[in-house]
Amino acid sequence: MFNRKSVLIAGFCFLSGSFCIVNAADGDLNSGGEAASSEKKSRLVLGGYGEAVMSRMFYSSNYKRYSNAASYKDADSHGQFDLPHVVFFVGYDFGKGWTLGSEIEFEHGGTESAIEVEEEETGEYESEVERGGEVALEQFWIQKSFCDALKIRMGHIIVPIGLTNQYHMPTEFFTVYRPEGEMAILPCTWHETGISVWGNTKHWRYEAMFIAGLDADRFGSKDWIKGGAGSPYEFKMATSYAGALRVDNYSIKGLRIGVSGYAGNSASNSLKPDSYSAVDGTVTIGAIDFHYDNYNLIVRGNAVYGHLTDSEKITKINMASRKDSPSPKTPIGSDAMSIGLEAGYDIFSQISRLKVKGDRLYLFGRYDCYDSMYKTAGSLTDNEAWGRQRIAGGLNYMPMKGLVVKAEFSRRIFNSRYNNESTLSLGVAYAGLFDM
Repeated sequence: MFNRKSVLIAGFCFLSGSFCIVNAADGDLNSGGEAASSEKKSRLVLGGYGEAVMSRMFYSSNYKRYSNAASYKDADSHGQFDLPHVVFFVGYDFGKGWTLGSEIEFEHGGTESAIEVEEEETGEYESEVERGGEVALEQFWIQKSFCDALKIRMGHIIVPIGLTNQYHMPTEFFTVYRPEGEMAILPCTWHETGISVWGNTKHWRYEAMFIAGLDADRFGSKDWIKGGAGSPYEFKMATSYAGALRVDNYSIKGLRIGVSGYAGNSASNSLKPDSYSAVDGTVTIGAIDFHYDNYNLIVRGNAVYGHLTDSEKITKINMASRKDSPSPKTPIGSDAMSIGLEAGYDIFSQISRLKVKGDRLYLFGRYDCYDSMYKTAGSLTDNEAWGRQRIAGGLNYMPMKGLVVKAEFSRRIFNSRYNNESTLSLGVAYAGLFDM
């Protein structure tokens, strides 16, 4: 029977938004890679996080609401229920510094499909999709820990570019859904197969990665390079590789500041290499983010800027693709950007009885500004619908560590030719380890 103490001694922890395994007392290893404590430790640890959301959108759900905005100015509201992410972690400590981590994610409820015989259609077989969503193996890696400052991880791993990819559990942001700006231009959660070297000292944490590059076939106007991280095939093309780097500093009490960057070619990671023979499609991304938690106040912020070479050539190739290809076949911006800032104050910190109980109630506000077509190249025309601002405010009630109930009202603000979009959302979420 495992208890909380044994789980902590085993050293499985949520670190940098991903499920990592370290040995005892903040990752302190001896030469043999075993925990310094003589107490028997648990080798297997389970954990996870999940979110359930109800939303009411006070705008039209019609896909033409941007191309023909005037017709949908006074449209009826609509609502939805959603399970944005339900994730299960499994980790195992083999000993001698060797550990395993894995994570499976059910996004928007997963998928349900079936083949059945239709009695009313002359007995023919019919494939039916009963539920949308995705199921993905988000992480699967083997790690060798030499010491706190040097660990090597190999397998399918999180790419820690930007704030949300590094800290994506629902207890690590105030909004009901993940912050919209980064989600609009970056894969989230971004996971690739490759190798990572990382470590931490008293005031620093670093991570350097060698991974598969993105696929230019999947780039588009709405999400910029976001779709290029996935693969519609049974394998991930990796003719071109990429590198990612992240460094965080913790020198100031309560403050973490991080910078991250990514660079890699994308054109040759297509199944139609002849079309891209004279194209590199180099993607470069730079980001800075911070997190401040002190005096009952939490403030988080981030800025991301990305550039894509040969965006006009890639656009023309994709738009000329077969109708059944996985390409969005839309113009692609040469540059994209996102800026976000949120702040929340614990109201219960001023009520002695609730403060002693450990309850927290954060009153928060958030602002995002983002554009997946911030700049365009050559003859490509900017779609102004993808340049947006978003303001949000609400409450996060945390009755205990790892549990949160969220309420939020937001307004998406566009260029004057489009209709602004308001949404009211309620959500409940958890994140943590499961004692057994």
